[in-house]
Amino acid sequence: MTNHHQPARGEPRVALVTCTELADLEPDDRLVLAPLAARGVTAEPVVWDDPAADWAAYDLAVLRSPWDYMLRREEFVAWAQRVPALANPADVVRWNTDKRYLDDLSAAGVPTVPTSWVAPGEHWEPPAGGEYVIKPAVSAGSKDTGRYDLADPEHRELAAAHVRRLSAADRLTMIQPYLEAVDTAGETALLFLAGPDGLAFSHAIRKGPLLTGPDLGVDGLYRLEEITPRTATEEQLAVADKTLSAVPGGSDRLLYARVDLIPGADGRPVLVEVELTEPSLFLAHSEGAPDRLAEAIVTHLSRRR
Repeated sequence: MTNHHQPARGEPRVALVTCTELADLEPDDRLVLAPLAARGVTAEPVVWDDPAADWAAYDLAVLRSPWDYMLRREEFVAWAQRVPALANPADVVRWNTDKRYLDDLSAAGVPTVPTSWVAPGEHWEPPAGGEYVIKPAVSAGSKDTGRYDLADPEHRELAAAHVRRLSAADRLTMIQPYLEAVDTAGETALLFLAGPDGLAFSHAIRKGPLLTGPDLGVDGLYRLEEITPRTATEEQLAVADKTLSAVPGGSDRLLYARVDLIPGADGRPVLVEVELTEPSLFLAHSEGAPDRLAEAIVTHLSRRR
C-alpha cells in the first residue's frame, strides 16, 4: 500500500519501509509517527516491492519491517541498491542479510557463538551429542529455526532432515551450539540510534527463550517473543561497541543498530547477531525511545540536505 498524502512544500518526506502483510506497519513502529510529525516530518509506510512506489519522492527511506524478503534476498538487495536514500545503506543490507557476517566479526575479535556452515548439497553428520540450533543463514523472526538434543535419536533424525530441507531449497544452513544460559538469563538486545556524533546507546530489552525443540514451522512472519525492559551491563556495552566498530564502512553512517547477546558457557556475553537491516526496535519498552528514533531520522535528514 502506497500512501499518496502530499506533504506541505519543503516538509521532509520519509518512507517507513515495510511488507504487504504489515502494510500499515507494526504497532511498535507506528509509535514514531507522532514524534516525526511534531518535528515537521511527514512519514508514511511504503511496501518495499510495491511497483507504484516512487522512492525518488522521499528524502529518506527507513527500513522497518520488510520481513518477507528472506526467500528473495537477491531481489531485496538489488532493490536496496536502487533506492536513492536508504537507511541503513544498501551495502550494509547486503552484508547484514547473510549471517556469514558472523565470521567477519569473529575474525575482528568479537566474541561470537561458534558457527558452522553447510552449503546446499553438502552432507552433514550430526555430532554424537549436545544441543544445537539449526537455521538458514538468511532468516528472520526465528522462522525455519529449530533446537535439537543430538543425544536423542529422534532429534538426530529431525536435525538431519532439517538440514536436508534447507539444502533442497538451495539455502545455506548454519549450526550453532545452544547456549543454555538463554533458558534463564534470556537474550539481551542493545538498541543504538543515530545522534549528532554517531550511534548512541538508547535502551536494552530482554527476550525470553524462544526455541523449545525441533522446527515445526511458524505461522506468520515471526515467532512471538516475550519482551521486558533490561539494564545493560558495562560488559555487554563493551561487546556491542566492539561489534559496531567492526561493521564494514563504519557505524557512524548507521541510523540504528541492534546487538543481540547471550551469556556464553563462562557467563560472559557473546554475540548472537547484529541487526542492521530490519530490526524490531522495541520502542514501547523504553520511555522516550520513539522520540529518540525521530531525532535519529531528523539527524539523517539533515545530513542529506
